[in-house]
Amino acid sequence: MASAPAITVIGGGIIGATCAWELAGAGARVRLIDARRPGDGATRASAGVLAPYIEGHPASPLRELGRESLDLYDAFIARLSADSHRAIVYQRNGSLEVALTMEEAERLSAASAVLWREGVEARWVPGPVIPDLEPNAAPDAPGALLIPMHGFVGVSSLTVAAVAGARQHGAEVVEASGAIEVSRVPGGGVRVRTDAGTWEADMAVMASGSWSSRITVEGAEPVPVRPIRGQLLQLAASPGTVRHTLWGTAGYLVPWPDGSVLVGATVEDVGFDESATEEARHELLEMAAALVPALKHATVADVRVGLRPRGPDDLPIVGRSAAVPGLVYATGHYRNGVLLAPLTAQLVRRLVLDPAAPTIAALDPGRCGRL
Repeated sequence: MASAPAITVIGGGIIGATCAWELAGAGARVRLIDARRPGDGATRASAGVLAPYIEGHPASPLRELGRESLDLYDAFIARLSADSHRAIVYQRNGSLEVALTMEEAERLSAASAVLWREGVEARWVPGPVIPDLEPNAAPDAPGALLIPMHGFVGVSSLTVAAVAGARQHGAEVVEASGAIEVSRVPGGGVRVRTDAGTWEADMAVMASGSWSSRITVEGAEPVPVRPIRGQLLQLAASPGTVRHTLWGTAGYLVPWPDGSVLVGATVEDVGFDESATEEARHELLEMAAALVPALKHATVADVRVGLRPRGPDDLPIVGRSAAVPGLVYATGHYRNGVLLAPLTAQLVRRLVLDPAAPTIAALDPGRCGRL
């Protein structure tokens, strides 16, 4: 491979944008293509929660990958901010998972003990102490689980910074160019055909999220991801109404720096339908009011909808294609794309630029068929 390989990155969401930035920063000649504008797909409907120990209390590959990626985040944000000259919303304000029933309290208390044994700071908070941390939380909550290392990131600001950082390193960004087919080039290389043109490069990265399944890869089975609609509300509120990222069994609340609160998110298997619904609006408002009664009459300032790419085992698909040499998959992140972005971008950089770099077995595309 040439010292400065040409790379086509397919998809400009949080995964594609950060991969493009990592590759361009490492010296590759990068072209980032997207069917819309970068960040206008599932990325726009993400609350940016960084909470591996909420998404899965039991030990699992996903939880361990999430923790590994979270450990990269401070340096990742600092480097990207400096590289792009863009401000990125980022806070490690901790998460507070609030029990609304005694059964939930028992489960969270037990989870706290397990996490402490594993070396994770996870504090059990008795009901009477909750107001010291969250004055507006449900007053009758019997307890809560505080995990100080958790936080959130502004996904739009992160994606904009990644695209700007990639451009700083010479990357080309092509909008309104959705990929249709990926194929081999005789003699080596990868061809990406889109609805706006065709490009050849030394390698390509498929980071198309839910739309990966609609892109034909020569000699491969369709990527087994399906879109799961997530609806998210932004509520107008006063600063300090919510202090931590709050979790309940039905959803979460994220406090924004301007005082507004993000409320998410639904999980709906409805195909490629990106419509907002009144049913979801009602469901999310009801959940928010249960966790923080002061939000009961809050004004809905915005509604966001995105399609999260869910694979067959809820783990991302990250690794080299067996069908098209030079194609690397980085898709199927489902609800963990933001959390796993630093780790995924790092893995993709290694897989693209180092032919000897190994794939993480749990993420290998081969577990999903001939890809």
